[in-house]
Amino acid sequence: MPPIHPSTSASPARTGTPLKALSSTDAVAIIVGLIIGSGIFKFPQIVAQTSSSLWVFYGVWALGGLVSLMGALCYAELASAYPNAGGEYHFLQRAFGPRLSFLHAWSRLAVVTTTPIAILGRVFGDYASNLLSLGAHSSALYAALAVGLFTALNIAGIHSAKWAQNLFTLLEVGGVIAVTLTGIFLVAPPQPDLALTAIGPASGTPVAPLAGPWYAGVPLAMLFVLFTYGGWNDGAYISAELKSRTGMVRALVVSIGVVTVLYLLVNHAYVHSLGLAGMARSETVAADVMKAAFGAPGALFISLAVAVSTLTSVNSTIMVGARSNFALGRDWRIFGWLGHWDTRRDAPRNALILQGLIALILI
Repeated sequence: MPPIHPSTSASPARTGTPLKALSSTDAVAIIVGLIIGSGIFKFPQIVAQTSSSLWVFYGVWALGGLVSLMGALCYAELASAYPNAGGEYHFLQRAFGPRLSFLHAWSRLAVVTTTPIAILGRVFGDYASNLLSLGAHSSALYAALAVGLFTALNIAGIHSAKWAQNLFTLLEVGGVIAVTLTGIFLVAPPQPDLALTAIGPASGTPVAPLAGPWYAGVPLAMLFVLFTYGGWNDGAYISAELKSRTGMVRALVVSIGVVTVLYLLVNHAYVHSLGLAGMARSETVAADVMKAAFGAPGALFISLAVAVSTLTSVNSTIMVGARSNFALGRDWRIFGWLGHWDTRRDAPRNALILQGLIALILI
């Protein structure tokens, strides 16, 4: 039974249909870009602080991948059965009706999508300013430039946006691999007396074992691990544009598999070069690994890697966020102007413009 649309009739000009222009490879690039962000360069330190042993540390990262895969398979089933630019909004509409789905779409437009775009833009600005400052408001200027550039790129069409995403995802994954190889092959392991498996608060000296059972810190560790794996669910918003109806299954499974392997390898590199206690004491684990191998240029490389990661996430978040806004306009007369799909460029132009303006205001 088709979902109930609150708008009684929709003109073709307002509800142009998205073209099936994305391959499974394109979807993987988008989803991996949504998942991998600056978190993998920061949160391993917190996970190390809450892990009582190496087995627990590696275990929570593997479990995070497994839990994410279970959720991704559920979304893959839904997206394959009901491919729609509305993604989660469309699923909620079919299950619970228009009122609840409206609240979900409205929250994405006002906060859930636009705020992360602004935050990611500021993170990019902070790291880009370390490489080249633009003055007193350098971070905000870089953020506004990034949001404006990628919004314009998406307005230009899905083809330009997806090729930019493929390139930045490749660079992003390359940066994580570079840190992994450096930590494993170019940095000597710490001395045995410092490579403690029991850790505690950050300090400059070896730490005492954690009090309590081995699993005491697992819930808190999993919170940060799952946050680092987050973002795969937004892949549902591109389900209507996949060339293959079952492409979402392959895209989500491959994406979660790739990210899980990368996370385990890069965390092994951190442990190999710093030790679990050293990770717990470090404020910037990836930068410490690169500095140990290359000195100051290594720290600059991490700034560049984080900047690329945030740009990748900015583009993918802009891409999927606008599609839920388009679906909101398609289904609700009051937001009908958001429901215009530019069939010539194959892009939700009005939804992208409004989303970009809100993100710029938040910046």
